[in-house]
Amino acid sequence: MLELAEVVKRYRGASEEVHAVEELTLRVDPGEMVALHGPSGSGKTTLLLLIAALLQPDSGTIRFDGRDLASLSERQISEYQLRDMGFIYQRFRLMPRASALENAARKLLVGGMRMREAQARAKPWLERVGLGERIGHTPSEMSGGECQRVAIARVLACEPRLILADEPTGNLDNERGREIVQLLSSIAHERNAAVLLVTHDLAALEIADRSFALRDGSLT
Repeated sequence: MLELAEVVKRYRGASEEVHAVEELTLRVDPGEMVALHGPSGSGKTTLLLLIAALLQPDSGTIRFDGRDLASLSERQISEYQLRDMGFIYQRFRLMPRASALENAARKLLVGGMRMREAQARAKPWLERVGLGERIGHTPSEMSGGECQRVAIARVLACEPRLILADEPTGNLDNERGREIVQLLSSIAHERNAAVLLVTHDLAALEIADRSFALRDGSLT
């Protein structure tokens, strides 16, 4: 499903060159959740942005479903980002005046689905992340942890084949965080999706099928 081969990404500053991702090779298969952990600045978020085609690697290849992302047209990249891949960001990116249900249905609407159908698809995912009683609330009426769960439901409602999760439990308590990681693992196994999880939560590593440490842009 997802294959990275000798991927390199470096940032050139005024006084030094930062090796964010350094000749990294990784494979994530359908039905599998892989977890990456490591200190801040180790390249975790940069790696996810590369896989999401929001950044371009300096060298190496990133393939999804056998296709080299670098060879895709802008339209194909948009289709990949909209329909194949779901990105759970550290920041919620919710519409402030929209309800939890409207926010959870947002990506489906962008993809052309009608409002009623999109909300019908999104509602069960809000219930599954524990927000069944909060679907009419706006972000200002919810806690940070609840907003994070709306953002997770927004991704899961689209049923992507590849889920990239950047610290999805960072705003959640331990119990709720473990439930979300277990949910992502279940999505991988039940729907044959590939999940790449970046986390500081060492307990999440026990749930993942495989885990790696990322330090100075390299896997260990």
